[in-house]
Amino acid sequence: MPYIQLKTPIPGPQSQALQARRAAAVSGALAQANPIAVRKAHGSLVEDVDGNTFIDLAGGIGALAVGHTPQGVVEAIKAQADELIHMCSIVANYEPYVALCERLNHLTPGSFPKKTLLSSGGAEAVENAVKLARRYTGRPGILVFEGAYHGRSNLTMAMTSKWGLFKKGFGPFAPEVYRLPLPNLYRTPEGMTPEQYVNWCCWNLENALTAHIDPSALAAIVIEPVIGEGGFIPVPHRFLRKIREVCDAAGAVMIADEIQSGSGRTGRLWAIEHSGVVPDLLISAKSLGAGMPISAVTGRAEILDSPHVGGVGSTYGGNPLACAAALEALAILTSPGFLQQAQRIEGMVRETFEPLKAEVPALGDVRGVGAMMALEFVRDPKSKEPWPEFAMETIRRASQRGVILIRAGLYTNCIRFLPALDIPEDMLREALGVVAGAMRETHQALAVGA
Repeated sequence: MPYIQLKTPIPGPQSQALQARRAAAVSGALAQANPIAVRKAHGSLVEDVDGNTFIDLAGGIGALAVGHTPQGVVEAIKAQADELIHMCSIVANYEPYVALCERLNHLTPGSFPKKTLLSSGGAEAVENAVKLARRYTGRPGILVFEGAYHGRSNLTMAMTSKWGLFKKGFGPFAPEVYRLPLPNLYRTPEGMTPEQYVNWCCWNLENALTAHIDPSALAAIVIEPVIGEGGFIPVPHRFLRKIREVCDAAGAVMIADEIQSGSGRTGRLWAIEHSGVVPDLLISAKSLGAGMPISAVTGRAEILDSPHVGGVGSTYGGNPLACAAALEALAILTSPGFLQQAQRIEGMVRETFEPLKAEVPALGDVRGVGAMMALEFVRDPKSKEPWPEFAMETIRRASQRGVILIRAGLYTNCIRFLPALDIPEDMLREALGVVAGAMRETHQALAVGA
């Protein structure tokens, strides 16, 4: 019996009714990838208000590596709610905050003394990391990369790429942010080998310390080890090592933004562990809280201790309920064999879609690491001109057939897969089969039909 159970056309009447209420009450600027209204969810299955059951491959945009409502997390939240819902770490101390910081200090890379600062969301954590790096170094400059997504606050919008979707009409932005090319191997420039392309990007990084900013003004380099919103681009390990070398030579702080790629998503607890590179600060969020709003900056104790007392803080950062959820999520993620399931997911995605490149030429690339995989669509395999309409139409058709998806990519031409790591194999095969069928239909409608 299939996991997907559709009782009405999608969206159903109750979803449409709630959608009408949303349109009247909620900012129209808030996007929505799938036209359904959710009633409940467990594991990798989502039930809408019309009684339809979907397979979720979006995972709350990567926040649900341990799935929807895992029993241990639910029980931890309920138990904590009976004791303490809120206190504020600025007002008084409480055990869940300290316990989570201790756990993160132990789990993040690096043999040096570490400390942690908790906050409520990813953008807040990025801002905290930048503040800490600036205070520690006494310098203003921040280097970031093309395709990066670091948040929607004013500073993090300055750090984020993709101007049209995230930044249009919201400037001016925070100063002293400098952006450099990143080696996206799928888009290796014509006439270069991938190795030459990485070499050029490494040279360009060094050259930036003359062309863009002096080393004496550089506070930090911020990098997603796997680019997230920008299209699930694994950063070549040699480029990560070059960033580490440049930071060491300049006395700057290397910051790994693991908001989406961390908390087990790639099969290691932190994506940067695949490279062996150790950052000075590591930012975590999303799957850290198993759906609860929490984020963290973890790293060298001397950097975390560098501001004056009162220089950092957050009313809800490290909320007791979120800390309890995060501690249980980390217990699940570090349980024997749990992270190894990410490789199974990567293998199944590649096995499903790599052979489709010949049948559907618009499928230009299948890439990613572990349970962080993406498909990129192009109008022509040689020119690689982005085809965002193909991605969006495939998502629409898959949603109508019971699979929840979201797009990604600097050019909005990718579909990203962020399933729970413990999604059953037959459930994942069913969902990927639906996506493959939606791709074929889109190919017939947009390519052949054109």
